[in-house]
Amino acid sequence: MNGINIFKNLKNVFIIAEAGVNHNGDLLKAYRLVDEAKKAGANAVKFQTSIPSKSISKYAKMAKYQIDNIGEETSMIEIAKKISLPFDSFKKLKKYCDEIGIIFLSTPFHLEAVDFLNDLVPYFKVASGEIVNYPLLKSIAKKKKPIILSTGMSCLSDVEGALRIIYNEDNNNIIILHCTSNYPCPFNEVNLKAMQTLAAAFKLPVGYSDHTLGIEVPVAAVAMGAKIIEKHFTLDKKLPGPDHKASLEPSELKEMVKAIRNIEKALGNGIKKPNDSEIEIMKVARKSLIATRDIRAEEIIKETDITIKRPGTGILPKFREIVIGMKLINSIRQDEPFRWENFK
Repeated sequence: MNGINIFKNLKNVFIIAEAGVNHNGDLLKAYRLVDEAKKAGANAVKFQTSIPSKSISKYAKMAKYQIDNIGEETSMIEIAKKISLPFDSFKKLKKYCDEIGIIFLSTPFHLEAVDFLNDLVPYFKVASGEIVNYPLLKSIAKKKKPIILSTGMSCLSDVEGALRIIYNEDNNNIIILHCTSNYPCPFNEVNLKAMQTLAAAFKLPVGYSDHTLGIEVPVAAVAMGAKIIEKHFTLDKKLPGPDHKASLEPSELKEMVKAIRNIEKALGNGIKKPNDSEIEIMKVARKSLIATRDIRAEEIIKETDITIKRPGTGILPKFREIVIGMKLINSIRQDEPFRWENFK
């Protein structure tokens, strides 16, 4: 297989701000989306690249969510034509992303788009709808670049079939994104545990592509082990178009990134030990063996000579049975903690 899977060693969650087609075919809006993704702290901003006539039949109907979000029904190809950008625009967007320091990504929807994007993207993102498009998967896999594979509308056998095609081209640099392809996706259809099922089934790193309203679910996905989070965003949810209503506005995107980074910090390294800040608190919160009376040097400690109280600066209560029967080498006052230096 082709090298080490880069996604397994991600030090931080990789956050993709999914601009998609929320530029509505306006390059200036696309630039603004790049700016907002950068301001929010996302690692990458992602678009969608296609020539509508090469990926959509003139007889293709709109999805129900598209009709609901747009408020009218027309042919899918006509909508796509209105909200698509020409290929040359993506070269400009890539250049701009490089200039301001954010990774440019875009999803290809046909073979020509794969070839075009190969020089522009560091990773290929495969949309959920393309998981059974084996010719497209094969073309992408042959480019030998890491692949981010979304799995909306899929069962395990669909994912297995897609992986087989990719593996056959000697490419195992893959991360699988759990996804529910509904816009917006209700909470009861999210099924975040399926992300862990994918990880167990295919022994690959996993992430989550989110279409819910709000930011709770992607943050929860990070807590469950997601290495990549992809989330749609827009300049304004009130803009016309199929995806705006199910997208975050810039302030919400920034809030999501902040929450994810906080959860990353909270997850820690998994080693159970006191933090540095707890060492001092330990002295106050724990208890010690305390003398119940004034005890002179050379006396033997009896059970009745010991009580247990704060602070935790003396001998710990777990050593009580050891201390009973020991001889003091110096005097100790009533209510004073016993310390090991008090004994021979």
